[in-house]
Amino acid sequence: MNGEKILADTNVFINLAEGKEGIEPHLQGKEIFVSAITEIELLGYYQITEAEKNYFKLLLNDCSILELTDAIKQRAIDLKQKHRIKLPDAIIAATAQFLKVGFVTFDKGFSNIPNLDLILLEF
Repeated sequence: MNGEKILADTNVFINLAEGKEGIEPHLQGKEIFVSAITEIELLGYYQITEAEKNYFKLLLNDCSILELTDAIKQRAIDLKQKHRIKLPDAIIAATAQFLKVGFVTFDKGFSNIPNLDLILLEF
């Protein structure tokens, strides 16, 4: 690892599972964090197969999962008050802000969030 830390959004893992190209260079050699929300979204996916669940568990085993702390909750509340953002996205963005790390996502909606070191991937 080169010491760089990032937080990966749920859609990064979904696109990786679907075989989308160009994702690996943004993850390789980095310490990857995920929000507990991402873990829930991935493993709680409606009608997820056992193979998909095992794949996501394998990926998540290589990540540090950050639980919902009081500081992250307060940041998420602030984001919800100031921006039109869904609760899971507010928690994930708040987690990236809290960690002060790059945030890798395919979701352009995060570009409206201040103080977010956004690494926006394209399809």
